[in-house]
Amino acid sequence: MHNPLRSERDVFRAVVIIGLGAGAVIGLTLLTRPAVGAALLAAEVGLGIGLLWRGARGTLPHQAEVAHREDPTYRVLVVANETVGGRALLAEIRNRCKGRSSEILVVVPALTSSRMEHWASDVDRALEDARERLDESLRRMEAAGVNARGHVGDHHEPDASLEDALRTFPADEVIISTHPPERSRWLERGVVERAREEIPLPITHVVVDLEAEARETTGAAGTAT
Repeated sequence: MHNPLRSERDVFRAVVIIGLGAGAVIGLTLLTRPAVGAALLAAEVGLGIGLLWRGARGTLPHQAEVAHREDPTYRVLVVANETVGGRALLAEIRNRCKGRSSEILVVVPALTSSRMEHWASDVDRALEDARERLDESLRRMEAAGVNARGHVGDHHEPDASLEDALRTFPADEVIISTHPPERSRWLERGVVERAREEIPLPITHVVVDLEAEARETTGAAGTAT
């Protein structure tokens, strides 16, 4: 059994359903009799408990569709957001490419700061930030001799962006980059866990600590001067 409200999407959906149900109960109570409203409230509570129980039990994971191509090129799909430019991720990618013909596709989901912002289609800033991070990451990979290309994902959910990319990019494995556990919303929402359940490819999880990398850079600069 797992927490049925483990993602922001689940919480948002639950709040909307509860709000609509409460509105219906209040409206019927005002139009009819309190007994009718009480009966409807009891029915709503029972339905809600049933749905939460079903969600807590979980559902069978589906298997993502993965494109295939018969050639010797080793292809790696990288999914990252704020950590896309991290040195730990670049090192992991270089290790995958060492000594063989390879191709890297980097997908950066354009994640808004809140679910409401996403529903309001206020994504311009998120798209701009994601594109800047992606471009900088691709420049670093090119400088390191890594053959890479990339695009900004269309979905609010990183798993959806990942599955979309796999339909056209015949990856041999997937790398998902996140912040450390105590600062990662992706880990909190089960992004890596869900990918391992639903994608029939090796999944590598790379933790990128941008704060530690920044301290190391500052310390190295101070030593050099």
